[in-house]
Amino acid sequence: MRTDLFALRHIGIREEDLAHMLKIIEAENLEQLVYETIPDEIRLKEPLRLDDPMSEHKFLAHLQELAQKNRVFRSYIGLGYHESLTPSVIKRNILENPGWYTAYTPYQAEIAQGRLEALLNFQTMVCDLTGMEIANASLLDESTAAAEAMTMLFAVRNREQKKNNVNKFFVSQDVLPQTLSLLKTRSTPLGIELVVGNHKEFGFGNDFYGVLLQYPGKYGQIHTYSDFISNATKNNIKVSVAADILSLVLLTPPGELGVDIVVGTTQRFGIPLGYGGPHAAYFATKEEYKRHIPGRIIGVTKDTDGKPALRMALQTREQHIKRDKATSNICTAQVLLAVMAGMYAVYHGPKGLKYIAEKVHRTAVTLAESLERMGLYQLNTSFFDTIAVKCDANRLRPIAEEHEINFLYIDADTVSISVNEATSLNDLNQIISVFSKALGEKEMDPIQTLSDQSAILEEVVRISPFLENPVFNSYHSETELMRYIKKLERKDLSLNHSMISLGSCTMKLNAASEMLPISWTNWGNIHPFVPVAQAEGYQIVLRGLEKDLTEITGFAGTSLQPNSGAQGEYTGLMVIRAYHESRNEGHRNICIIPASAHGTNPASAVMAGMQVVVTKTDEKGNIDVADLEEKVAKYADNLAALMVTYPSTHGVFESSIKHITKLIHDHGGQVYMDGANMNAQVGLTNPASIGADVCHLNLHKTFAIPHGGGGPGVGPICVAEQLVPFLPGNPVINTGGEKAISGISAAPWGSSLACLISYGYIKMLGEQGLTHSTKIAILNANYIKHRLSGKYNVLYSGENGRAAHEMIIDCRPFKQNGIEVVDIAKRLMDYGFHAPTVSFPVAGTVMIEPTESESLGELDRFCDAMLSIREEIDVSDTDSPNNVLKNAPHTLEMVTSDDWNYPYSRQKAAFPLPYVSGNKFWPSVRRVDDAFGDRNLICTCTPIEAYMEV
Repeated sequence: MRTDLFALRHIGIREEDLAHMLKIIEAENLEQLVYETIPDEIRLKEPLRLDDPMSEHKFLAHLQELAQKNRVFRSYIGLGYHESLTPSVIKRNILENPGWYTAYTPYQAEIAQGRLEALLNFQTMVCDLTGMEIANASLLDESTAAAEAMTMLFAVRNREQKKNNVNKFFVSQDVLPQTLSLLKTRSTPLGIELVVGNHKEFGFGNDFYGVLLQYPGKYGQIHTYSDFISNATKNNIKVSVAADILSLVLLTPPGELGVDIVVGTTQRFGIPLGYGGPHAAYFATKEEYKRHIPGRIIGVTKDTDGKPALRMALQTREQHIKRDKATSNICTAQVLLAVMAGMYAVYHGPKGLKYIAEKVHRTAVTLAESLERMGLYQLNTSFFDTIAVKCDANRLRPIAEEHEINFLYIDADTVSISVNEATSLNDLNQIISVFSKALGEKEMDPIQTLSDQSAILEEVVRISPFLENPVFNSYHSETELMRYIKKLERKDLSLNHSMISLGSCTMKLNAASEMLPISWTNWGNIHPFVPVAQAEGYQIVLRGLEKDLTEITGFAGTSLQPNSGAQGEYTGLMVIRAYHESRNEGHRNICIIPASAHGTNPASAVMAGMQVVVTKTDEKGNIDVADLEEKVAKYADNLAALMVTYPSTHGVFESSIKHITKLIHDHGGQVYMDGANMNAQVGLTNPASIGADVCHLNLHKTFAIPHGGGGPGVGPICVAEQLVPFLPGNPVINTGGEKAISGISAAPWGSSLACLISYGYIKMLGEQGLTHSTKIAILNANYIKHRLSGKYNVLYSGENGRAAHEMIIDCRPFKQNGIEVVDIAKRLMDYGFHAPTVSFPVAGTVMIEPTESESLGELDRFCDAMLSIREEIDVSDTDSPNNVLKNAPHTLEMVTSDDWNYPYSRQKAAFPLPYVSGNKFWPSVRRVDDAFGDRNLICTCTPIEAYMEV
């Protein structure tokens, strides 16, 4: 065995397993399977042009070498990004722990209670600090959260405003530049008119529906907004505020001023800078907007026994349900980072956070006083952590950079300095020394202590308490927090326990060698707006990843900026929109989407200003070509794009795909391919081969970035040559195409830190490893298909009877036995498995995707579980609902209770097959009651007893 060959570690199927598996699926070899699965006309004729694979050891040495090319300066740039200190207990037990980073989105609540509790803590933290009533479980970054605020307030305009088409949104000139760029992107296709200006000069006209303020402002000034907010409310103008979350420890919460939405980032709560991400944004609002808030909300409910349980609340907001009626395409979050930020608050508690915030503020005051003693004028009359100084920036900058210090150079005469949690007295003295040299003056005596003065005006000083719940006042030693984190981890089923065979979600191995570098300081502590030359290591990685993804897709260019798959969809459509406008065809606004598409597709199209036209699927699950031809002809003059998932959402390589893409091109449209199923394409075919013009890639699916319990995700887009000029830019750092659309994410390259993982995945597998991974993914799906054949009906297959990398089994016939698909999902927990994707894309079905990472033994255990459940279904009937499926999952408390009023044994309930006893996972609650929780919505850590009879 080649111990230095990473492919043998990543791919679970051994060479000696192949003969057995091929015999089961009735194929002579892997090539025959691929031939029978993928249409020959779209097969690649040449291997991918990628570097030879690296061993894990060589890759880590390579990353160490590149890390040294990053010059880690002390960065006081601010603009929403600050160096923070990740407590080691959180770094080791969450960020570096596969029990947390390999978990999936908590759709199956009974085996996700730990993550759900951690997210409830996050929501409570956000509500307490912002003074708002309800918060979601995180968004992608501060700028996208601000854009969601703008569009949500647009959606909730009153009847009179909608009738009069009130469409103006005022943006303070103090808003972060990357946020303004993103607001421009989002507003234009929706017909929202942005008005940027000084909030002190705003006229509160009745042609405005909302405003966005920054608190404190982008260069540090704290404004007193109370009169402004009062006037806006009187004039029916809703107010959103982007707030620095650490400053809210000391400043009056915006919620107490009567605002409608508060957004921001939690990056400075222990999350590395990472050259821009991933970081968890927050979004908090009033209770009355609970049906409009984007993203996910974690809420309290009860289980079958009436005991407290958690789950994702108000799931009707999920975009795969609302589709084109959705107010946002957001279907992801930054869960892993939100968990870390929430634990930062748990660890430090209200007293610890106040100590940190006061120290940061005193550091800023000390710096301001010292510079003023040197004769420099400091502009901000009230500030938290950021000062603005009048000086000769051109003289200061080279001296500062010589001393490895970054400031924010506003203009030739003004410099902004943002201090942070990590700023020490030595750092302050170094800053003062740099200014002394720039002024040509003798250096001052070193600063010995921090000032005890305050630069926060009395009228904005916080007086309300926060984080009073016991969870924020109980775990302040490392021992206690370590045990609390472990307690929550034990409640969650992750990839470190068993296979998670989620169709469309590709839960593959996140290899340790891919993950290790994200903890290294030279990758974690780079501000996204440093001069590009300081981030040479990052630039090599990011450019290399772009090049490799471009090669894999067969396209001409790539943008890594979108930091989720849904955001990638939106970006692709906005690039198509810009392309049409450049050709004086801006009237093209029809987007054709198959009925089987992901729900984010129509939501993204609407956000991009397009009108959705749905085309039918035939009885085999393929696009109904006749119906498509009819609709293309009907809308030819205005056709903008077709959105297609390939292989299809039904797990089939449609043979008519090239005819379909040609049809779109012949009628003036562009083809967008959803890359959710790229795990069946890499090395065998590609989006360019099928005739697509743009695709997004889910790096958290095909390219091994962990799902992290529901994020981080990365969703770059790859484009054909004609679309390269329109790839998105950034207002601070030059990136994107020659005719770049405005920002899609806050950071120039999105979640750069997470991109190290996919870079490693590609570099260690190489062309042969990537291609073999795809073949094994297809093999594994077909192996499960054959093993379950005869007991479960597979809904769709290709023309040769093959599945792609995933397949759908129909559970609707079991209704005659009184069994629903959800019963199968819950019963799988008793066998130690997370359910496959339930009721998507067809209600009453499960979609199974095993990936290439799983071993034959694990595939067989899963198949054995499904076949055992099929036997349990056979003996169930509608007249006897007290059965092992309807009562699933079975908890330890239930099985060990003195009372056992069930017509089956405890062993049957908890240990249905012999293998289960060797690795038993116990769900911590019984089946949750979603409807009860939605009727009695609780989304913070308020004592449950106040709301519920237990």
